[in-house]
Amino acid sequence: MKKIIRKILAVLTGIVIGGTVNMSIIMISGSVIPPPAGADVTTMEGLQESMHLFQPKHFLMPFLAHALGTFVGALFTAFIVTSHKMEYALSIGVFFLLGGIANVVMLPSPTWFAIADVVLAYIPVAYSAGWLIQKYQTPKRIGVEE
Repeated sequence: MKKIIRKILAVLTGIVIGGTVNMSIIMISGSVIPPPAGADVTTMEGLQESMHLFQPKHFLMPFLAHALGTFVGALFTAFIVTSHKMEYALSIGVFFLLGGIANVVMLPSPTWFAIADVVLAYIPVAYSAGWLIQKYQTPKRIGVEE
């Protein structure tokens, strides 16, 4: 029973931490790369109406938010679970991928961004996090016997 609870908490922790990283980057993105003049980025409707004003540079921060949120969430999840680390890291990638697909559907963006975001920002990044944990975390370091 403890193993199941640990795995559930690991996934929930990954989702919460990854989502927090994602939203934090989105929140500061306007100060790093200001939105185009005349764009209303305060509402979903405003974003939809002003999407034609956005240049490729305006899509950098959303991509980084999606990729880093997924990476950090998958990293924490894989770190916490005691076995099947890659599978759990990828489960976080799938969760965030579903959110990314929903985002593409709700907020139409240029095709190149939608494809790059969905193909590159989730599963490959979650795989990288799982790979790093498998390579560098040993059971001895965290005091857990596998």
